[in-house]
Amino acid sequence: QVRLVESGGGLVQPGGSLRLSCAASGSIFSVNDMGWYRQAPGKERELVAVIGGSGGTNYADSMKGRFTIYRDNAKKMVYLQMNTLKPEDTAVYYCNARIAPYRYSVVRDYWGQGTQVTVTS
Repeated sequence: QVRLVESGGGLVQPGGSLRLSCAASGSIFSVNDMGWYRQAPGKERELVAVIGGSGGTNYADSMKGRFTIYRDNAKKMVYLQMNTLKPEDTAVYYCNARIAPYRYSVVRDYWGQGTQVTVTS
């Protein structure tokens, strides 16, 4: 069974930084795209950033220049370095990964349980 476990959320002042981590574990043959999404109260879940298996990245416009996504393929981990945080970045951040559990299985989406990020003075 595949699991994604996030860590690194918390409370930070505006202008501060946090680094989120996500570890994939369990029965995994291959990991394709990995990414971060977030959901603020009363809003829909939105893309933050995604990184492909070869390292190509894509960011939501409001995160460009402030957030950096990177991964460690050997450890099956993805990270999100968040700098210059703003109150509007407050949300639950979810890790996502497209994983094939077995050699000939279909690639499917897996989600972590989410980690709260709160930006407030």
